[in-house]
Amino acid sequence: MDELLFTELVGYFASAMVLASFLMRNIKKLRLVNSVGCLAFIAYGVLLNWSIPIILTNLAIVCVNIYYLFIKKQ
Repeated sequence: MDELLFTELVGYFASAMVLASFLMRNIKKLRLVNSVGCLAFIAYGVLLNWSIPIILTNLAIVCVNIYYLFIKKQ
């Protein structure tokens, strides 16, 4: 598979996961799906020759999701 095509597919998958997370009513499920999207965006940032803004932003969002999912029990 062409490297550029693979990179774009990772980006589309990440976008779809983040969008899907906003359609969910259950906050736990929202955070899990959003985390998958953010992890995919981190991979996308790496594939884009280490795009630091994409990587750092999505890493921060994953950390927030982990905090609310596993550390702060609601």
